[in-house]
Amino acid sequence: MASSTETGHVITVSNFDELIQIAVLHAGKYNPSNPALSVTNLESISTVAHQSINDINDLAPLYTIPAAKREEAFKPLSKLSTRVMNALKVSGASDAVVDGANTINRKIQGERATPKKTEEEKQALKEQGKEVIEISTAQLSYDNRLDNFDKLIKYLANVTEYAPNEDDLKIATLKDVYTVLQEKNKAAKEIGEPLTNARIARNKVLYTPKTGLVDTALDVKKYILSVFGASSPEYKQVNKLAFKNK
Repeated sequence: MASSTETGHVITVSNFDELIQIAVLHAGKYNPSNPALSVTNLESISTVAHQSINDINDLAPLYTIPAAKREEAFKPLSKLSTRVMNALKVSGASDAVVDGANTINRKIQGERATPKKTEEEKQALKEQGKEVIEISTAQLSYDNRLDNFDKLIKYLANVTEYAPNEDDLKIATLKDVYTVLQEKNKAAKEIGEPLTNARIARNKVLYTPKTGLVDTALDVKKYILSVFGASSPEYKQVNKLAFKNK
């Protein structure tokens, strides 16, 4: 099922097609001096917009399966990293060594090194004339989680005390898990990147200032308003068509 966001783009293009039909219907009076508002140019924009939508529709289903497999593969990572940390804590390793591993683990988990300030704390700092800027430290993208998991494995490989008897916590097994995650991530990205590029292309067609579909449609509506007037049935036809920039 298409997301509501994707559906919104499709509706925008559909409304544009209806706008063109209205312009053609009133061809005798629809005669803008600006060539960008000509029916020929409107039809050209529509063609490119439909192609951009089709490109996304072609790629999106191909992305669904590898994306789902990647998500499923990454799902146990947080719990696994927690178990690894617990094994390290009882291994006899020093507090400093455990702290070093925990710094990496926090990034895998998406935790902040320091808790976010409460609204009261922020207000108190503002009253002292101090600017409050909090930057998210969560690193939950698949690439970042994978990179930090790799760092954790390599870190533990140099900790002599880390020698768990549980097979799924051993360094060799963790390396195997990393390889699987890397493959799942690569498979999803191979389709995901073209899909992202297709969406970027779609957005340029629809939302580029001045020349994009939406701004052009809004100018067409203004032109029809100027020709027929606000109370005219012709303007009422186009006024109901919604065009919003993203």
